[in-house]
Amino acid sequence: MSPLGQHQIEIQRNRKAWESKPLLRDIYGHFYESIKQLIDPSWRGAIVEIGSGIGNLREHVKGAICSDLFPNPWLDVVCDGYRLPFKQGSVSHLVLFDVFHHLQMPAAFLAEARRVLIRGGRVIIFEPYISLSSAFVYGLLHHEPVAWSAPINLSSTPPDVQEYYAGQGNATRIFFRNEIPGFPGGWRVFSKLAFSSFSYVLSGGYSKPAFYPSRLFPMINRLDAKLSRWPALFGSRCLVGLTPE
Repeated sequence: MSPLGQHQIEIQRNRKAWESKPLLRDIYGHFYESIKQLIDPSWRGAIVEIGSGIGNLREHVKGAICSDLFPNPWLDVVCDGYRLPFKQGSVSHLVLFDVFHHLQMPAAFLAEARRVLIRGGRVIIFEPYISLSSAFVYGLLHHEPVAWSAPINLSSTPPDVQEYYAGQGNATRIFFRNEIPGFPGGWRVFSKLAFSSFSYVLSGGYSKPAFYPSRLFPMINRLDAKLSRWPALFGSRCLVGLTPE
């Protein structure tokens, strides 16, 4: 655990990297387009991103509401995922980009998600995926813990005081390895995909220098598409869609 203020520090650092690193914008644009495929803009209700960070989803999903824990000029709402300021049945999609692994109590979030979603609404989760190759990257080269064997708190009661939490392996453990039978109860996984993303891994992300120039992104992206046939070996990202049963 670290002070929650660490989150705001990372947001400011990431925004500087975003503005100075065109390769990041290319990679994330590709990620956002994959998320967009799971969104139906014709549905009644708001499209809300939880933990928007520097708020880039709106560039790809028109009208998306961007939210986070701290106020920033590019955000629409300040809130946390356990206490959403939306009326019951008023949201069509909840998007979590690299946020699910920061939910110390995912069951509490899903209970709140169920409250605000319209009937048939969707929770869309984009996360790290832990495979044989990405385990090294996420485990040794990233500051957040993978928490591969740490217990996952399944309390449906949100925490009174939030602290900075991270478990990069949580989505892989829950949705792909099925380590918690029956969880998330009352939800159907309507889409689940793990895929290679060496384009991102070799980009250095927000905090490290890139290992290749932007002009090579299309070539590496094509390589990722081929390697994605073997996610257990080469997967490093995953996209999961949930809907209430």
